[in-house]
Amino acid sequence: MASIDLAATYAALILADEGIEITADKIVTLTNAAGVELEPIWATLLEKALAGKNIKELLTNVGAGGGAPAAGSAAPAASTGGAAAAEAPKEEEKKEEKEESDDDMGFGLFD
Repeated sequence: MASIDLAATYAALILADEGIEITADKIVTLTNAAGVELEPIWATLLEKALAGKNIKELLTNVGAGGGAPAAGSAAPAASTGGAAAAEAPKEEEKKEEKEESDDDMGFGLFD
């Protein structure tokens, strides 16, 4: 099963590298040419998952991490909210402190 998944992924990467639109038909055609029998539903799901995405950009930004969107959304809130925005992080910090861990309750995940 893993080789079938990889074949579909590689087919999508080949299409993206050549600058060809990624469609289910083209993915199935490439996988069949490689001797891998791929069910059309998987090619359709992969097509929908990659629709509107720049695959080359995704590959070059693999190590970028997930922190950028959170930082980007915090900046506009701070600039428009004034004092209210400054108090919001303090409230979040208080909420985090109030949460109890499993150890505080007398048991843990691995007890």
